[in-house]
Amino acid sequence: MIFEDLPTTPTSEELIDKAFSRASRAGRAQKGLDAQQSMLQTAANIMSDNLENVVTAWPDFERIDPFYYELADAIVDVDALRQSLSQVGWASRQTREIHNEYQSKLRKTDVDTARKHRKQAFARLADIVEQVDEDLLRINEARNDLRDLPEIHPDEPTIVVAGYPNVGKSSFVNDVTNARGETDSYPFTTTGIGIGHFEDRHIRYQLIDTPGLLDRPPQERNEIESQAVSALEHLGDCVLVLLDPSGECGYPLESQLELRDAIEAQFEDVPVFTVANKADRSRDVEADFYMSVETGENVDEVLQAAIDAIDYEPELPFEG
Repeated sequence: MIFEDLPTTPTSEELIDKAFSRASRAGRAQKGLDAQQSMLQTAANIMSDNLENVVTAWPDFERIDPFYYELADAIVDVDALRQSLSQVGWASRQTREIHNEYQSKLRKTDVDTARKHRKQAFARLADIVEQVDEDLLRINEARNDLRDLPEIHPDEPTIVVAGYPNVGKSSFVNDVTNARGETDSYPFTTTGIGIGHFEDRHIRYQLIDTPGLLDRPPQERNEIESQAVSALEHLGDCVLVLLDPSGECGYPLESQLELRDAIEAQFEDVPVFTVANKADRSRDVEADFYMSVETGENVDEVLQAAIDAIDYEPELPFEG
């Protein structure tokens, strides 16, 4: 997952302490002007390199998949994050410029004057790093919020399973995939998200169960959840809306159909199938398919219908 391996971002205080302590050790290994030059180079290099690494560790948000862009934006505000990354990049360049400016001053002078210049340079270096303290904190908070997102593959054909709680979504996903009830968790949902995988004709598909997102009307979702649903629009190649016509799920059939209609409107560019689950107990609803996960009735047929609707063709290597 693109955010999984992001390193911890140091605070300004940690970075300054690291740079100056390393510089002090470097200075003790030299004498005279060489000591002052070594201290300045060590401190400036550590600051500029660490600040640059903070920026380059992040993916280019202009190039990542729209699903991950919108998902990240729902959690951390990508514009604010990019601004902070830009500020840290500026700080990295400034520390290099300060190094270049003062290094020339240390070459042709006496030791006392060189020491004075080096201290001035240290003060300016510290000031630059302190100016981006809030940006470093924001970047690290974003890293903590994004690194535990579930591993979803936007390039794989994806079936989104939606519907009110207790209509059998998780049972369906677990029945036809290797999920076995395991879930990864989004930071902004209370129950996590179920992800399962299966293969058909050597093509890997993923099924996604979305508790906390597509299990209630749009008006009941908060802003973050609404944007997460928007992100799922980039991901889903087919949507299965499960209904429980028996009403045993605890939600009136009328409400379930209203949710189905809202999901159809949200995912207007992909096939959306109405699937009446628990068909062994009731079929009192018009649906595209009737199945029972409990008895196994038509489960394979529903899955095959989704596969056929997606009609995924893998990209083949170019043959000259």
